[in-house]
Amino acid sequence: MGSRGTPRGPYRDGMSADAARAAEMLAQLAVPQRLAAYAELIRRGPEGATIAELAFTIDVPVQKAGETLARLVGAGLATGTGNGVYRADASALREAASAVDALQPIAPLLRHYPQLRGNFAHGRLTTLPPTLGERYELIGELFARFLALDGLYDEDHINTRLAQVTDDVAGVRRMLVETGWLERDRAGTTYGPGRPLPAQPTP
Repeated sequence: MGSRGTPRGPYRDGMSADAARAAEMLAQLAVPQRLAAYAELIRRGPEGATIAELAFTIDVPVQKAGETLARLVGAGLATGTGNGVYRADASALREAASAVDALQPIAPLLRHYPQLRGNFAHGRLTTLPPTLGERYELIGELFARFLALDGLYDEDHINTRLAQVTDDVAGVRRMLVETGWLERDRAGTTYGPGRPLPAQPTP
């Protein structure tokens, strides 16, 4: 099949402090009762809710409502203390989502291709640009950088890598061949880099 190189890619071995905080927030909201409480606080907006009001709305004992709110406050998802009014902090969840997005494998490369951001959502490809447009060639360049091939690879390897950032693996693989960034052998089973990549654009 040919030589197999070691792919280089934008992976991160560790988790940043922001990502760890995001993971904690999402873990807190994975508990249905806390999610229901947070959703109720979001619904109430600036008005907020006391422990007693929340307990009545989500149908739990007052003590349980207090514990739930304390968890949300501790995770940075809400503000409030004691028997006062509690309010959701929606900005904290937005920041958490942004931190999770930043961990997606293609995120570091996508920063250099701002014109392609509309084709992605949360680090995954949602739509390919029109085939005759300039962005079609550009998105091929982006994916070629993501694959970072330095040798020959079988189709399963290419598919596994692409599946990390798109559901349309076959479509993206075909696009890479059509744009010349990926070269396929006559049997259609082995792939390698089709042409040298230009200097990476400045973000």
